[in-house]
Amino acid sequence: MLKKYITTLKSSGISPYIWSIFSILPFYYIFQTSSTIDIIVGIILTILFFITYRFAFISKKWTVYLWTSILIGISITMTIHFQFVYFAFYIAYYNGNIKNRIAFLILYIIHLIATTFSINYNLIFKDELFLKQLPFIIIVWIGVILLPFNLYNKKKQEKLEMQLEDANKRIAELVKQEERQRIARDLHDTLGQKLSLIGLKSDLSRRLVYKDPEQARHEMKDVQQTARMALNEVRKMVSQMRGIRIKEELVLIKQLLDAAEIEFICEIENKLSNVSIYLENILSMCMKEAVTNVVKHSKATVCRITIDQNSNEISIKIEDNGIGIGKNYDLSKGHGLIGIKERLEFVNGSLEIEDRNGTFILMKIPNVIMQTEKEEK
Repeated sequence: MLKKYITTLKSSGISPYIWSIFSILPFYYIFQTSSTIDIIVGIILTILFFITYRFAFISKKWTVYLWTSILIGISITMTIHFQFVYFAFYIAYYNGNIKNRIAFLILYIIHLIATTFSINYNLIFKDELFLKQLPFIIIVWIGVILLPFNLYNKKKQEKLEMQLEDANKRIAELVKQEERQRIARDLHDTLGQKLSLIGLKSDLSRRLVYKDPEQARHEMKDVQQTARMALNEVRKMVSQMRGIRIKEELVLIKQLLDAAEIEFICEIENKLSNVSIYLENILSMCMKEAVTNVVKHSKATVCRITIDQNSNEISIKIEDNGIGIGKNYDLSKGHGLIGIKERLEFVNGSLEIEDRNGTFILMKIPNVIMQTEKEEK
């Protein structure tokens, strides 16, 4: 309990102390008058203001207008009769917490007009107590103008940040679900078929072991080969699920291009930093697919990869000097290009393909910075 209280104090700063001072101030101004009736009226208005202020914060719909109107009326009365203008600051703070935009604008305008009127009224009659606090009154009037919009925009931003956080959580869950489905499909398409084949071949070998031993040995040899293929595919799936960094993928790409006798040029303009393994894995798969196309279809002698990261996005350019993709190419019939496009779009990225004396591919994804352990703490 004490720890929670200390945390609250740290997050709120000195604002509770400021509001406490403002809560005591009205009584100082009330007791400046010599009339007992005025003192009683002032105390009643002050108590009524704080009670109404509490009701205003828990009110909804049309009652917001009712309680705010009472607050503005009390504030005008206290300003004109007791030269106490600081209730306007309370109302400005409350207006900034109104969620409905129409209600916010209406009450903001009414309050600003009422506060301006009450200040000018006292300035015209040149009340001595009022004029002594003129610099503070100007600060309050500026607060009435700026504070509601500042708070309203802050609340709106916090709401958007919460929505963004919820959206990110949903995306993370969708990614997990999609990954589970992909693993299930891969297991069904690869292991399922091969294990079924192993079962059939084993059953056939068992029947032939006495009738035709030679044929049984041949069937068992097929079982052995099928099992090895299944094992290799399992290892490949595990490797893909582990994910691969761009730096590791560039080594594999160099080996692939060297084997195809294609010169490899790599330029990293800004070294990647604080990028999640998930995004690097997507970019690595896209690069691998694009370079595989270069090897298979481009008839190029040079392949250049340029990697850049700025505050907004990560971009990868893949260029070759081959025959080009052609101006009227169909992306849906492209060699793995539709897969690259789908992967990038899944993380709000984009794919651009042009024919520039060869094929030019530009892949972009938003630069989502991964929080470090220090920041998370």
